[in-house]
Amino acid sequence: MTNSSLKSSTVKFGGLAAAIAVAGLLAMGSALAASGGGSSSSGASTPSCKKGYVYDTASSKCVKSTSGLLDDKQLYAEGRDLALAGRYEEALTALDAITNKNDAMVLTMIGYSTRHLGNYEEGLAYYTKALAIDPNNPNTHEYLGEAYAEKGKLDLAQAELVKVAAVCGTTCEQYQDLSKAIAGQPDND
Repeated sequence: MTNSSLKSSTVKFGGLAAAIAVAGLLAMGSALAASGGGSSSSGASTPSCKKGYVYDTASSKCVKSTSGLLDDKQLYAEGRDLALAGRYEEALTALDAITNKNDAMVLTMIGYSTRHLGNYEEGLAYYTKALAIDPNNPNTHEYLGEAYAEKGKLDLAQAELVKVAAVCGTTCEQYQDLSKAIAGQPDND
């Protein structure tokens, strides 16, 4: 192989490697956006369980949601991951099995899943309960604002955006996502 053909091969390979690297980074960015941000979300890869069952990662099998094998923290994590992956019915199975529902994030994710299943008013009621417990929860304000934006209630969505800014500023993910929703460019929350 001559020097010029070696250089040509290196350039071609380098370009291909760069393209593969960029594609990988774009895929990772999409996965993080779908997961709700920087935390890891396994909802998209969690095996499906029949109705009334949740996946237990420790035993690698589906168990009855009310079996007591998973604690509230595990059930919340699974419910959140499933909700953010768009698996709302399964998310509600896990979230409904949580013993302590007097938790703002549990109520927020129940509201999120309920709203995405088309039960708008019921979803709003869960957000209201969540905000009564934690009035400074930026996630709840974001999702409530997105619900308002979906229904064309932009004045109410804008009011939630102001609340998000007061809690976490204008550079936090919740502010950015709600801003996009208000502008008509939702980020698949």
